[in-house]
Amino acid sequence: MQTISVLIEGERILALNPASTARVDETVHADGLHLIPGVIDDQVHFRDPGLEHKEDLHTGSLACAKGGVTTFLEMPNTNPNTITLEALHQKLERAAGKSVVNYGFYIGATPDNIEILKQAKRTPGIKIFIGSSTGNLLVDNQEALEQIFAETTLPICAHCEDETTVLANRDRIGAEATLADHSRIRDHVAALIATQRAVDLAIRHRHRFHVLHVSTAEEVEFLRQRPAWVTAEACPHHLFFNVNDYARLGSRVQMNPSIKNASDNEALWQGLRDGVIEVIATDHAPHTLEEKAQPYPKSPSGLPAVENSLALMLDASHRGLCTLEQVVSWMCEAPARIWDLKNKGAIREGYDADLVLVDLNRKQTILDDNQLTKSRWSPWHGTELTGWPVRTWVRGKTVFHDGKVDATHRGAEAEYSHS
Repeated sequence: MQTISVLIEGERILALNPASTARVDETVHADGLHLIPGVIDDQVHFRDPGLEHKEDLHTGSLACAKGGVTTFLEMPNTNPNTITLEALHQKLERAAGKSVVNYGFYIGATPDNIEILKQAKRTPGIKIFIGSSTGNLLVDNQEALEQIFAETTLPICAHCEDETTVLANRDRIGAEATLADHSRIRDHVAALIATQRAVDLAIRHRHRFHVLHVSTAEEVEFLRQRPAWVTAEACPHHLFFNVNDYARLGSRVQMNPSIKNASDNEALWQGLRDGVIEVIATDHAPHTLEEKAQPYPKSPSGLPAVENSLALMLDASHRGLCTLEQVVSWMCEAPARIWDLKNKGAIREGYDADLVLVDLNRKQTILDDNQLTKSRWSPWHGTELTGWPVRTWVRGKTVFHDGKVDATHRGAEAEYSHS
């Protein structure tokens, strides 16, 4: 760690350790605190448009600002699905009027929108659901997958769960399946098969590929042999929860991919420390508590996490599971690099002034009633954490401070060097 002064002018970092005679409008004294780059969450579901009763671009971005997330990249399984250029551009327009933080949107692959994928710009990349999803987003046909990897140029990411395996497991367990069976239906084999299939495509076509939400020890071991253009990420729920938590938390921890075993938690942590997994993202996917309370399998999969993810990882560093430098690498530097985000992910002259001031000694308890996400709950309700963001800047403007978010601020569309 080093002591540093950062001079912000407008939206950018003008200088590091500027002359003491530099004239400024405001001086922020941060003795005892740490300044890190703004968190980039490369996998969120903000339900806008189509399912705004769960979340929308404004409420999701408020939660981001509170949690130190200054840029989010949102998934295409909204209603309508983001599978056309028109739908992509409409989302960008909606976010321009709603989002407190910076934003970007993936375009979704379908079995027959290859020409659209080849034309797409203003997007971090292509999202493929190799496993069940909403609308027309499931791409499980090998010929279609080959074409997408062979003929497009944007980076690709994928939800990897083998649909054939999932359906076979569901049939085997039968209609009496309970919530505890969710991890048996969406099991280790389903995750590994789909990840192996996607990585094989990426290798053969030399196409940049990112494995979303790795959940198993088997995937970690498989990915140890991956080439440099294949990257991977883990989510807090797969790091901190396992099947033993179903009895305590019920459908609050029902996710796709499902949570697995304690040994998988350990393997994911080791994969992060070894550099096999480079990114931590949330897969923030809120539903109302009323929806989650439905009997399985009607209870939907997904949980909210953006406003607590950084604090969870700061607490992990406090407990010796990782270092602050690793947290910054996983949540700021790596996602900026992997998605070619311009001027983000680091504290450098000329970079966007997306910054977070964190107090590594602050103790605070996550409570449902304090959540800014529209769903107003967290699977970590009642958990005390040590280490919290206390101030967030987006392009030089304070958007969170003293426990309050500036709901009037508007972030900007992310820019990519591959566009």
